[in-house]
Amino acid sequence: MRSTVDLHTHSSASDGLLTPGELARAALEAGVATLAVCDHDTAAGAAELLKDAPAGLRFIPGVEVSSRARAGKCHILGLGCRLDHPAFRKLMEEAGALRRNKLEARIDFIKRLGLCVPEAELNRLRALPGAGKPQMADMLVKYGCVPDFHTAIREILDRCPAVEDRVEAAEVIGAVRAAGGVAVWAHPWGEKGKRTLTEGEYRAMLAELLEDGLGAMECWYSQYGVEKCERLERDAREYGLLVSGGSDCHSRPDTAPLGTLNAEGRPVEPARLTVLERLA
Repeated sequence: MRSTVDLHTHSSASDGLLTPGELARAALEAGVATLAVCDHDTAAGAAELLKDAPAGLRFIPGVEVSSRARAGKCHILGLGCRLDHPAFRKLMEEAGALRRNKLEARIDFIKRLGLCVPEAELNRLRALPGAGKPQMADMLVKYGCVPDFHTAIREILDRCPAVEDRVEAAEVIGAVRAAGGVAVWAHPWGEKGKRTLTEGEYRAMLAELLEDGLGAMECWYSQYGVEKCERLERDAREYGLLVSGGSDCHSRPDTAPLGTLNAEGRPVEPARLTVLERLA
């Protein structure tokens, strides 16, 4: 059984496979009645669904911003923001520019490796609001540069020299709050394929984000076991944070299905996700 709320999903506006409309319809088919689309560094998918969300779906606009703090790298979700607010528009412009710079660095890297991809295909990626590694990996597979998706990620794209692609967490949180939204620390202990934070690193990041005005924590997350999710929930309540939860679904075979809010697939009652009260 799946949860009826999913507050962290991705559409084709960034690195999901489904268009915003397709994602919304898939959510309803999966029994998800409350959905947030949180594409990477762009609110284009959320804006599209705000105009035309299907009947029967409670839609919450969102975004996932690649962020940095003194304590390290993190991802901040902005849920329920007014997308036309000047502070939010400024944040999206900055985050989008950084993402485009990273895309160009990756394009330059694959060209220097001698991998042949039609320029028209590269321009198609450039035209997307929030293109990332998954789309580039799909492209490399399509044109026979690598045998499979995971090889493209590990052997090619992860070797690309790093460029600055993150906004200061304090700035992200401030803009989300100014736009009437809730700033959520996404997957606090890390995500699939990334290093898990130590207890000390987790505590240091939490302290810094609390100081910056963090509003909620993604306690229920598809890649964490129930015991870990419940521990995060206790921490959130201890520090006065709202509780959020999401699948991080990209509609890809290697990502969690819609409505999956823990690794065991146990349904989570909406009442436990106290961030919904703030988003009402």
